[in-house]
Amino acid sequence: MALAVGTPAPPFTAKDTQGNTISLSDFAGKTVVLYFYPKDDTPGCTKEACSFRDNYAAYQGKNIVVLGVSADDETSHQKFTAKFNLPFPLLADVDRSIIKAYDVDGGGYAKRVTYVIDGNGIISHVYTSVKTDTHATDILADLGL
Repeated sequence: MALAVGTPAPPFTAKDTQGNTISLSDFAGKTVVLYFYPKDDTPGCTKEACSFRDNYAAYQGKNIVVLGVSADDETSHQKFTAKFNLPFPLLADVDRSIIKAYDVDGGGYAKRVTYVIDGNGIISHVYTSVKTDTHATDILADLGL
């Protein structure tokens, strides 16, 4: 079961697409769209990533960070990012510690769930039923942007 709106987001640290270490605390004061997806370069996951890519400009300048998370490794994320020209980081959660902390473990992969975390580290929105092709615009609409 997904974490509840109004609860503190679990802290995390992971390597991103480029091998940089990223922590939730790096984004204090910013809204974080933390989207979990099952696997790089699969049909639904590609639609979802491309939805964020195609609407990324609408997130820019609004103090919003988009982060994708799956159990895939950095090499897989690099290929996926390059193939689809993704402008945001993907986090390699190979030990599934973030996936488990956010209660989206599907048994070896991440369930498709998105959390919006406010600038104070509190979960403000939870999406457990995601329309992959419109997810990025659905979030923008819910945030009033």
